[in-house]
Amino acid sequence: MKNILVLCTGNSCRSQMAHGYLNQFTNDDVSIYSAGIETHGINPGAQAIMKKDGIDISKHTSNHVDEYSDVTFDYIITVCDHAKENCPFIPSANALRLHHNFFDPSKVEGTEEEKENAFLKAREEIKGYCKDFVETHL
Repeated sequence: MKNILVLCTGNSCRSQMAHGYLNQFTNDDVSIYSAGIETHGINPGAQAIMKKDGIDISKHTSNHVDEYSDVTFDYIITVCDHAKENCPFIPSANALRLHHNFFDPSKVEGTEEEKENAFLKAREEIKGYCKDFVETHL
């Protein structure tokens, strides 16, 4: 069983979308975890844009990275620079640590259409990364 941690600042948006896609693209021999260095709850925009692609993240929870201190991870993926720079030590010595700073759609202000387009942009970026990750590493 392989364990993958997706880490972001608030575990509300980008890490949750990556969690959803990694669940979709992997088999039962992989466990996906997502966490933040803070917890902000699931972002409604992320939930809505994922639903439009057939993935329901409404049952996900926003978790703090310390909740997984007893899990040994094979991969730790940080999805924003802030989390990478401020993350506490995660004691998975042999984990492959990967980083990609994804566009943050939660920071976009404007019309509802502009906000939705921002979430769509982030979703497609994350989806492509997750697909490539699975093909390359698993």
